[in-house]
Amino acid sequence: MIRVSDTWRRSLRLAWSVFVGFAVVGGVLGPQVLHAEPRLKISENRRFLVREDGSPFFYLGDTAWELFHRLNREEANHYLEDRAKKGFTVIQAVALAELDGLNTPNAHGHRPLLENDPARPDVKDGPQNDYWDHVDHIVNKAQSLGLFVGLLPTWGDKWNKKWGVGPEVFTPANAAVYGEWLGARYRDKPIIWILGGDRPVENDAHRAIITAMAEGLRRGDGGRHLITFHPPGGAGSSQWFHNEPWLDFNMRQNGHVVNFEGRHDQTRADYDRQPVKPLIDGEPIYEDHPIAFQAQENGHSLAADVRRPLYWDLLSGAFGHTYGHHSVWQMWAPGRPPVNGPLLPWHEALQQPGAGQMQHGRRLIESRPMLSRVPDDSLIVGHEVPTAVPGAGRLRMVATRDCDGRYAMVYSPAGRPFAVHLDKIQGPQVVAWWFNPRTGEATRINDFSNQGQQRFTPPDPGEYLDWVLVLDSAAARFPPPGQTSQSR
Repeated sequence: MIRVSDTWRRSLRLAWSVFVGFAVVGGVLGPQVLHAEPRLKISENRRFLVREDGSPFFYLGDTAWELFHRLNREEANHYLEDRAKKGFTVIQAVALAELDGLNTPNAHGHRPLLENDPARPDVKDGPQNDYWDHVDHIVNKAQSLGLFVGLLPTWGDKWNKKWGVGPEVFTPANAAVYGEWLGARYRDKPIIWILGGDRPVENDAHRAIITAMAEGLRRGDGGRHLITFHPPGGAGSSQWFHNEPWLDFNMRQNGHVVNFEGRHDQTRADYDRQPVKPLIDGEPIYEDHPIAFQAQENGHSLAADVRRPLYWDLLSGAFGHTYGHHSVWQMWAPGRPPVNGPLLPWHEALQQPGAGQMQHGRRLIESRPMLSRVPDDSLIVGHEVPTAVPGAGRLRMVATRDCDGRYAMVYSPAGRPFAVHLDKIQGPQVVAWWFNPRTGEATRINDFSNQGQQRFTPPDPGEYLDWVLVLDSAAARFPPPGQTSQSR
């Protein structure tokens, strides 16, 4: 048996960790790994995200904008472990954070840039000595839990102050340098790049900054990661960048309102754009958020208010969905300046019911073939009073179906009876189920002959409770909704 001294063993470990942990990137130390990260790409039909082997990827995001800035390592670990247990797959966080992210140090006392210059990230030797070491820790922890990080290089007030604390520090030149550095540093990590940060593109200078940063990221990571753009409320990335080659998928911010019209109907509008690109709502209303920013008039949102956008968006063509909680995005705790009246400290808000209920929507979609799903509200038989069925405001119904007619889903935000066209489903027999968005439970209703229209009444008629009607071709022999099928 060969015995190695403790000193020599420690030296070997140190040399190995240096070899696998760091390499010089553009004159600055950046992390490297020996094997590639899980990678995502666009599906063949250009509607969804898939893994390298072509298997579907369900993007269930959580908005944690201040994660890198306000939480220490222990707190960040707790947050990420909670979100992984609840079925989230993507954590959306900002490198140069909104809440004075350049000048207020992070939880470990570090700032991200030298003299607020994006071309000069503040990095020091050693694994825990600077701001970017902390970002590394969080990204690595997310990877260990099977999570992707939807990483915003900066919040938008750093290139378009508009509102927020700024300062504006980006130009096209330093945006390209910063993007390339950041892309190289996280080249081999499970990252989705999200440019923008809640600001409009108002002029050619703004457009040039975003384009330069995107091109820098592509140079830095070699094109390994998908890129999108996070727009301001009520807008979508398609408004400015739909035809840009660097924009892999569209992101909307349908925003902090509770009605379907004027916001969530735009999900379908983006779905119908040409050329075809996948889309997602990257920021709908947060749980416990002042509705339409007017708490005195509208109060604060509830779990039901965040469930509706989940199903509205998914059944209208989105490939996934993002949840948010008003305390969690800002990682608010007593002693920190609050933004728009958070109701709970962030660590308590993690357990609000809406967060746990998001995974039911994910499981529902995953229990049927995902990549053949198309929006189709014509499944719903309209009432002579259309504001009743398919409804309006908070009570709008939406529907989706498999393009081959193997299944369909109809979301109803309330217990009002409605009828559907069964002939949208293939085969002589249709199996009908109720799926409960609050619990994830499925109840078989009955088998029906595939003829004409069929009327259904949700299990809680007249109540302000949402349900999903699932219609399956009996020949497909699908499992109960919400239970994953082994054969797709």
